[in-house]
Amino acid sequence: MPVHEVSPPVPAKKVIESSRVPRLGPYSQAVQVGDLIYTAGQAGIDPASGKVAGDAFAAQARQAFTNLRTLLEDAGSGMDQVIKVTCFITEAEAFGTLNELFVEFFPTAPPVRSTPVVALPRGLKFSIDAIAVAK
Repeated sequence: MPVHEVSPPVPAKKVIESSRVPRLGPYSQAVQVGDLIYTAGQAGIDPASGKVAGDAFAAQARQAFTNLRTLLEDAGSGMDQVIKVTCFITEAEAFGTLNELFVEFFPTAPPVRSTPVVALPRGLKFSIDAIAVAK
């Protein structure tokens, strides 16, 4: 008698949009699949003005972390549920400031982090994306 394997159902993809967080292009701000939420890169853009949040790395990074927190809240999660981030920086010298902000925004059980040094558009110096567990 042949054996038929039954595949588990594939979780549905749910697109999450937040009117409180700026979007720079034609992409989903976040997508939930099962119990995981994947965010698009959050840059240091001030949602009120739509402009880069200052010239300094610290100001842009703080705004990007704030935008990420807002998006995760709107997605039904939070910074305490983040398991992985990628922090894109334009200057390796920014690692010290990034580490200080990381401790501030992830005070306990910080997520795994990768931090490539890259070129970013629009004068941006920082962008962060995340994978988080849905609450």
